[in-house]
Amino acid sequence: MGGAIIENLSGRKLSVLIALLMICQLCCFLLGGLIAPAPTSASTVLGTKCYDRNYNSSKWYQSRPVKQMCHSFDSLDELESGITADDIIFVFQVPIPREKTILDFSRWQQNLIGTLIPEVFYDENDTGKQPSSQHDIETQLTVDARLAYQNKGDPDDKWTPLASSVEERKLECSILAEHRKPGYQYSCSLIPLFELGSLHHDFYLLNLRLPNKLAGKEVNRGLSRLENLMVAFINQNGGFTKVWVSLKTVFFPLVVVALVWFWRRICLLARPPALLECCILELGAALTLLNLPLEYLTLLVDCPWMTVLGDIRQGVFYASLLSFWLIFAGEHLMDEVERNRLRAYWRHLSAVLGGCVCLFIFDMCERGVQLTNPFYSIWVTDIGTNLALAFIILAGICAGLYFCFLSYMIWKVFVNISAKRNSLTAMSSNRRLKYQGIIYRFKALMLATLLCAAMTVIGFILGQVSEGRWKWDEDISLEYTSAFFTGVYGMWNVYTLALLCLYAPSHKKWPREENQLNSQSEEIEFSRFAAEPSELSALTALAGKPATD
Repeated sequence: MGGAIIENLSGRKLSVLIALLMICQLCCFLLGGLIAPAPTSASTVLGTKCYDRNYNSSKWYQSRPVKQMCHSFDSLDELESGITADDIIFVFQVPIPREKTILDFSRWQQNLIGTLIPEVFYDENDTGKQPSSQHDIETQLTVDARLAYQNKGDPDDKWTPLASSVEERKLECSILAEHRKPGYQYSCSLIPLFELGSLHHDFYLLNLRLPNKLAGKEVNRGLSRLENLMVAFINQNGGFTKVWVSLKTVFFPLVVVALVWFWRRICLLARPPALLECCILELGAALTLLNLPLEYLTLLVDCPWMTVLGDIRQGVFYASLLSFWLIFAGEHLMDEVERNRLRAYWRHLSAVLGGCVCLFIFDMCERGVQLTNPFYSIWVTDIGTNLALAFIILAGICAGLYFCFLSYMIWKVFVNISAKRNSLTAMSSNRRLKYQGIIYRFKALMLATLLCAAMTVIGFILGQVSEGRWKWDEDISLEYTSAFFTGVYGMWNVYTLALLCLYAPSHKKWPREENQLNSQSEEIEFSRFAAEPSELSALTALAGKPATD
């Protein structure tokens, strides 16, 4: 019988293939650890406080250059009488100069997230505390926010509007009892402000107001003494993006070539593709979609939807990978149940696809709306925050449960294989050695599957927590390196390439035994069906009826 390449490939060739894949995996780790910087960087900018008695919503207030600088002040005590909060503008012009050198954003930095950090000082006349609240200040913050951009070569006073909105945010601050004195500062929670899915322009200008009256309604009461506003600007590092896109550029053609070669091998068979072969094709196609280096497009045109598209591609790959592992383990359970059809896995696949759809809906509820309003956030209300936290926690729990269930299935596979190995004693020596070699190779591949699954689950949980820590708890200390992300990404590609190479149908034939009668007897005893096609895996044959002496 022909079987798969993993069964018929010589030990020397298999060793060379594994060595090449391991070198590729090692290079991915080293690229992230030695060359790539941290995935993201954050810079906290103190807002320049400006005032204008005749505030104009169509005018842009900037902090530099000096000729275009607004009327600024350092302390509220310096203000002239008659100036109210309606006349005060907090100005953030980024990126800020460094050592008198004007810096600009690079399109390699991909995205920009803004998080508001208020500086509120204790006031004996504070009225912001709610009777049922555990915080000293818990009040609604109404922010009049405007965002604009400027490119190199534009006049200093030319700013193109990008987005504007009046948003409500929840301000929660606490202070120790011994610090309830004038001059001491509250500890306030971070406030999500905006998120841009594309960093296409060179400079950005953010104007914020906290007015007392808006549309005839009194707002922003009970703020105590708010002295300053800071914004933490978080963006993806350009150096990390270059390494990431370089990996995609290398892996994309490799996976495409392996996928085409695998499909051509399948088309040469006299039988229709088996379920496992179809799943490998689907996994290769999903990885090809993920590998497609669309980030190059952001260097040419503004693509605010790139983050959403990236989440969709990542979700499709996760769904394909998680579904494949369940089918891969199920198809090698080696019991009496015939599973070579998709309906046999409908319970497992329904759970995986249902979870992925829920994550997609949750993601679209925020980032989908941010395509039209970057200042929108699902974290600004109690219901939204609780729902978002519940999704993140539930996703982490489900990922852990999935790994436990997959580990259980692989354990059952190993137990069944050990039971089937007792049948090998009834075979001739050549055929017994052949099956033993196949079992060892298959066990090694299953252990690699378990390792890849563990790294994927860890990466998924870390990604969810690191994305939300700037929105719901600044006290989380989470350190991870670029080597982890490039290593996991490289592992996905190496694992998929290994499957495409090793599970492709082989054109080699097993050598016939000297005793033709014994050989035919063993072939019949270890076949699941009498008319089983010769191209099916030899390991599948071992899953059939137990051998008899």
